[in-house]
Amino acid sequence: MLAKVLLILLGTSVILPSRIEGPHVESEKAPSASDGDVYDPKSQAPEEKPSSEEIKPTATDTQDRLGKMPTATFILDSLFNNYDYKLRPGIGEKPTVVTVEISVNTLGPISILDMEYSIDITFCQTWYDERLRYDGSFESFVLNGNMVSQLWVPDTFFRNSKRTHEHSMTMPNQMVRIHKDGKVLYTIRMTIDVGCSLHMLKFPMDSHSCPLSFSSFSYPENEIIYKWDNFTLEINGNNSWKLFQFDFIGVTNTTETIATIAGDFVVLTLFFNVSRRFGFVAFQNYVPSSVTTMISWISFWIKRDSAPARTSLGITSVLTMTTLGTFSRKNFPRVSYVTALDFYIAICFVFCFCALMEFAVLNFLTYNRANPRGSPKLRHV
Repeated sequence: MLAKVLLILLGTSVILPSRIEGPHVESEKAPSASDGDVYDPKSQAPEEKPSSEEIKPTATDTQDRLGKMPTATFILDSLFNNYDYKLRPGIGEKPTVVTVEISVNTLGPISILDMEYSIDITFCQTWYDERLRYDGSFESFVLNGNMVSQLWVPDTFFRNSKRTHEHSMTMPNQMVRIHKDGKVLYTIRMTIDVGCSLHMLKFPMDSHSCPLSFSSFSYPENEIIYKWDNFTLEINGNNSWKLFQFDFIGVTNTTETIATIAGDFVVLTLFFNVSRRFGFVAFQNYVPSSVTTMISWISFWIKRDSAPARTSLGITSVLTMTTLGTFSRKNFPRVSYVTALDFYIAICFVFCFCALMEFAVLNFLTYNRANPRGSPKLRHV
């Protein structure tokens, strides 16, 4: 029995190594059997990938592309390469002609007390700069406000402005458009508080022309000439104008040359014509003063024996007219002349005062007739 078990173990040890070594032998011999049917990474050379330098286009290809459609960056770099923004166009040869166009967004309110008005405009200036000419397929370039500092722009200022605010939300409200022929359009939005000398002689039936005057600050007439773009004034009617007490009649313009110590400057002036609405002043001043004057006339129908009633009514009417006259000057500039409203209130005051004086004179004459000076006084015993 023991001999049989030893024979079985011996046979098993002989069979197992042969099965394990079989596959290794076949794998080593398999490639030599057929070279074409088996993939060998070592036997086949890898495909060469093109390097990054070979992918880049040549200089000739780049010039061909730029010749057909030049890029905006290439054109702008060439324009500002030798550009000097400190010098105006045509310096030493001819004056620069600046064409002006204004778009009114909001007009008003008009302050009578401070004699000024507020206006929100979009101010457009156009001129030609030969240094900005270029050739290409782009007709124009639109640049934002960050590029304004790299260009020459006219030093326009508003001569009769008190305060000026340039809008800068969310970016500075400025725009520059450069055309291929060298034409430059510069647009900026601003709000200006402008002084307006109001002549109030005919108040409240008055009309006014509020000016907006501008010119160059440092360039005289022989260097910069301003002119209107066929007097184009765009009025944005969609926005509600804050005129309140006034009606807009129209607009006129003038062009003149002003002589100063620094030289002769071309000054352009825009006049906004307005007329006052009569309704507000009528309800605030004319109606109360007229009613008070008519109330003072009620004393003519009161018996002369009722002295306290007529006296109190007359004094109340005079004090009311004094209050109305003071109230009418509350929101009014301190001018030395008399306006039409002051003249009307003064007449009403005179009528009220005459109604009070009428009773005083009547009472005095009646008392003198009843008691003559030479008649003795009667004593009652």
